Amino acid sequence: MEPVKIPTTCCLSAEETAKAAENITEHKATKPFLKCLLMSINAGAFIALAFMFYTTALADGHGKLVGGLCFSLGLIFCVLMGCELFTSSTLTLVAKSAKLVTWKTVLKNWCVVYFGNLIGGLLIVLLMMLARQYNGFNGEWGRIILNTALHKVSHMHPGESYWIGFTEAMSMGIFCNIMVCGAVWLGFAGKTLTDKILAMILPVGMFVASGFEHSIANMFMIPAGISVVNYAGNEFWQTIGQTADKYADLTIINFIVKNLIPVTIGNIIGGGLMIGVFNWYANCRASHKKA
Repeated sequence: MEPVKIPTTCCLSAEETAKAAENITEHKATKPFLKCLLMSINAGAFIALAFMFYTTALADGHGKLVGGLCFSLGLIFCVLMGCELFTSSTLTLVAKSAKLVTWKTVLKNWCVVYFGNLIGGLLIVLLMMLARQYNGFNGEWGRIILNTALHKVSHMHPGESYWIGFTEAMSMGIFCNIMVCGAVWLGFAGKTLTDKILAMILPVGMFVASGFEHSIANMFMIPAGISVVNYAGNEFWQTIGQTADKYADLTIINFIVKNLIPVTIGNIIGGGLMIGVFNWYANCRASHKKA
């Protein structure tokens, strides 16, 4: 007996969404190099600006939930403006699973997008330092940047094995990209601008409010903290009543080894495998077998 098909006029069905994901991720994976790089720089900048919005919300006395909802603006910009964000580019594993692209194409796309996102994030760090934004709200803005960045490189605790901290950071990366790619996947199902925006707000708000780890957001937040430690003037430190010594762990090596590597791996697992491949397999694999 054939299952009853419920018409979905307001959004795509689960099967239709998975099929749309095949086409969208194939397009993402095969985008020309220069366009992919430029749109990746755009995405890195938008995510960095969204984290500035998050920081401003916290500095103004609002909680992490409000800050997380503010941060969703970054993903909304990326999706609706066709930008290339590494965390959502992990969904190109769907196109690979459907045998629409090769591993070489997927990995090349990831490398270009990752590098472009880094450029975009660092450009916003530079502008933030030139604007001395860290002095905002009587230095509270900069203090939040510093404390958040320090927390992100502190998953490896003294006396513990490095791999315990590595696993903690990786797991936080998995949680994060389940939410981010879940939001993007819901956006695939939407048929209007409003649908797509509303679908993305709460998943992103949850990941930020919960303190999950987003590799591209960290390409802004941690370098921003490192920059404040090394280049903020004495007036800033006097205003917040701290010294740079408290933040000595904010170094490039710690950023890469203690955060970026494990979080990136976690983002690939959470978004590419647990959202992308899992949902594609559940909804589209059977039709591919018949074909």
